[in-house]
Amino acid sequence: MEDRWLSVDEIATHLGIKRDTVYKWITEKRMPAHKVGRLWKFQKEEINEWVRSGGAEGSQSDLSQETN
Repeated sequence: MEDRWLSVDEIATHLGIKRDTVYKWITEKRMPAHKVGRLWKFQKEEINEWVRSGGAEGSQSDLSQETN
């Protein structure tokens, strides 16, 4: 298992979403994130499990926001 912590930009790229959506999901969908100083950091496996368990499921407005 990879132990490296990922940044907001890296996790957004991993998920194929915009970085603004990452911040929104942290507050609105309880995306697993860890605050290190002023930065948010993520463990890829925690995020993958959160997505598999349905944590990233959203409304149609979430999806349309990604395409704009």
